[in-house]
Amino acid sequence: MTEQSSSRIPFGRPFIVGEELHNIAKAVDMGSLAGDQHFTKLCHTWFEHHLGTSRALLTHSCTAALEMAAILIDAGPCDEIIMPSYTFVSTANAFVLRGATPVFVDIRPDTLNLDEHLVKQAITPRTKAIVPVHYAGVPCNMTALMALAEEHNLWVIEDAAQALYSTWHGKMLGTIGHLGCLSFHETKNVISGEGGAILVQDNRLIERAEIIREKGTNRSQFFHGMVDKYTWIDIGSSYLPSELTAAFLYAQLEHATTITAQRRQMVYRYQQQLQPLADTGQITLPGFNLSEHGNGHMFYFLTKNLDERRALLKHLHDQGCTAVFHYVPLHSSPAGKRFSRLGSDMAVTDNISDRLIRLPLFYGMTEEQQSRVIHIVFDYYTRSR
Repeated sequence: MTEQSSSRIPFGRPFIVGEELHNIAKAVDMGSLAGDQHFTKLCHTWFEHHLGTSRALLTHSCTAALEMAAILIDAGPCDEIIMPSYTFVSTANAFVLRGATPVFVDIRPDTLNLDEHLVKQAITPRTKAIVPVHYAGVPCNMTALMALAEEHNLWVIEDAAQALYSTWHGKMLGTIGHLGCLSFHETKNVISGEGGAILVQDNRLIERAEIIREKGTNRSQFFHGMVDKYTWIDIGSSYLPSELTAAFLYAQLEHATTITAQRRQMVYRYQQQLQPLADTGQITLPGFNLSEHGNGHMFYFLTKNLDERRALLKHLHDQGCTAVFHYVPLHSSPAGKRFSRLGSDMAVTDNISDRLIRLPLFYGMTEEQQSRVIHIVFDYYTRSR
């Protein structure tokens, strides 16, 4: 391994913060690694207590949580689901799998979240749900979206994959809509390699959520002594994670406040130290203070155009720093063109997607590493003058 590669700054890095390995050993020692055992139940209790959700259920991914949500609202071929195009494919795919049509609405230039002012015009008699995505852990305007949902009798499913511990007016994201979906993929703040959770606020959906998650059976009722045998009673799939995943995750949840605080501090440092480049018009910083309005999930800024982003990414890579961009908007993808329709002009989404760049950010990243990333960015713009 060369000196440069050994000192390379990764975009992200999985980490251990507490008793992860001890918990895994304990799960093995307890004699069962299937889902819904000791550590899974501890995680459920943690979410319900710390987030204030009516019911939390671990899943093997946020994708699984979104698929469960689509089944829970009975999304089908006659239904339309309003969502942003600037999101990960799972947001749309969960509903396409049920035969529903994603209706893409443009995002706000300040938050990169669903533009609540454009949602109303996209609502039709076929609209069944709104799926706000809290990009970078920054909250959508949930007050406006919930008001629209109530007015038009729609479901609200929060894609809060990036938003653990972010809030909107004092309420945790993922607990404001009827359903919320979280991710614990290794790129997120709190991790378990793969993993997710569905948060159920509408009590009418709790029993069915447990059934869908258990392959469509009433197995949960059986283990609670409510029935003397369990059987197949609804559609569903195997959405449970193993106890190994839950054991790792629970150790991370115990340190969620510390992890969030450190990431917020790193985002604050990026935002403050890159401000001179924004002051001279060389870059555009986020319209919101990410460290105050989010959970420190990521730091991004905008270049002037696609060519500049490509050149900056290459410069960062050549200097030993891994930075990335996302997303390719879903409405411009082959599957997006096939399965969805547009609910508004997508000018902001198209513009942002060509210019956004994400800098390295991970728990345990040192101030020295972060300063080096910032120096490389400044070096690029100094050379470009």
